[in-house]
Parts: sequence; structure tokens; C-alpha cells
Amino acid sequence: MRAYRVAYDGRPFHGFQRQPDVPTVEDALFDALRDLGAIDDGAEKPDGYAAAGRTDAGVSARAQTVAFEAPEWLSPRAFNSELPASVRAWASAEVGSSFHATHDASSREYVYHLYAPRGADAELDERGVTEALARLSGEHDFHNLTPDDEGTVRDLNASAERDGDFLVLRLEAGGFARQLVRRVVGLVVEIGRGESDLSKIDRVFGDEAVDGPDGVAPAAPYPLVLWDVQYGVEFAVDDDAVESARAVFGARHAEFRTVARVSGTIRDSLE
Repeated sequence: MRAYRVAYDGRPFHGFQRQPDVPTVEDALFDALRDLGAIDDGAEKPDGYAAAGRTDAGVSARAQTVAFEAPEWLSPRAFNSELPASVRAWASAEVGSSFHATHDASSREYVYHLYAPRGADAELDERGVTEALARLSGEHDFHNLTPDDEGTVRDLNASAERDGDFLVLRLEAGGFARQLVRRVVGLVVEIGRGESDLSKIDRVFGDEAVDGPDGVAPAAPYPLVLWDVQYGVEFAVDDDAVESARAVFGARHAEFRTVARVSGTIRDSLE
């Protein structure tokens, strides 16, 4: 059994988990393994396969982790030879036959890049964001921030740090119910914009359902990254695979910096 660290740009995909008739990250992984002859053409997935988590459509990852019965020659570099450029394996580890990428994870960390420039026209109160994250941290029942009926009690560690025009929100827990990270961010943004006050957190933690117009919508998926998953396993970094990933994401970074510049020059010319 081998585990792989996988980074991907989530924007071209309808989420991580395989779905009928739409492109997903799992589809890309399984197609690559079939093309490499690492699994049989008729097999739905590799033997022993499991993944650390199921990211939503548009959510990216730095360290999504998948594990399965892999041939010895399947290095991250070899894996990448048949993966689309937007998906890059970059490290791997030999793990025991009982290893399960979902159940054996001790913690998961997500990072949300919240655009929040300072200045007189700032739309977000940074102090309000920080206070909201502090109140949301700790063990709580987050049933009002997920469509799930089970697994809603989580011990959350949430914080924010300033990085230029962005507030980088870090959320870590043993696991996350569906949409929980994005709805936590959505609630924090409501409070930071003055649309709700801190008392809404108490309502969310209460037994009564908070839904309809009073509910919390999930924040946009594109700024969210599955950043890290901890197992107590030492992963060996594949230097060639890392260089490939850096090149791919570097090109995408340059592309969107150019898009931002064009949009900015048009904006500024109209002032």
C-alpha cells in the first residue's frame, strides 16, 4: 500500500469525488492509473483505495492524500506523466496494508484566502473577523453550518493572519462535515461586514435550526485550499515531481496576475 500527496487546482473540476458526466479530480486520478496500467481497465478504482477528504467543486488542494495498492514503480513523477497539468502528485510513502487515508488522518487543515484590503474603503472589520474565529474555536456542535446530520461535533482551531491585501484564515480539526469550512468563513464574513453580530454564533451553536434567510450560506469555493492532512507518516518528496508542480502552478499564477493587471488598469482608467 502506498499513499500519495496530490496538489490540484480545483477550478476545472466539479469537486474531488467522482460523479457521473462531469470532470472530477478522482476521475483524473483513475484515468491516469488506467493509462499507466496500474489498475485494470474494468476496475472502478484501485484496490484498497481511499482519500483524505472530498473537496467541493472549485476547491483546490496542496496535500490531498490518496492511498491504494500501487505497483513499486509508481513514483509521483510516473503518476504525473498521465495526469492533467492541473493535478500533480509530489510525494509518497509506503504504508501498512490496513492504512486508510480517510479514517487514519489525525487532523486536516484548510486555508481560505479572504480578499480584505485595508484602507478607508475597507469592507471588512479585521477585529470582528478575529473575534468571530476565536468564538468559533473549540469543541462545538456545528449542525447549523453543514447539511450533514451526523459528525457535526468538531474541535475547531481557527485563526487569521494578515498577508498584504488578504486575510489568511486557517481552520484545523480532526475532520470536517460537508460545507463546514466554507460556512464558517461565510459566518465570519457576515460578522466582519457588520451584517450580523457575534451573538449569531451563539444562535448557530444552539439546538434550534438556523436556516432560511437567517441561515449561513457557504463562502465562495475558489479561495479555499485543503492545505495539510496529518497521519504520523513520513512522506518522501519526489524532487522531479515538485519541480513539475511548481512549474504548473507558477504558470497559472503568472496567468492570473496578468488577468488581474488588465482588470485593474481598466478599473483605474474609469475613475
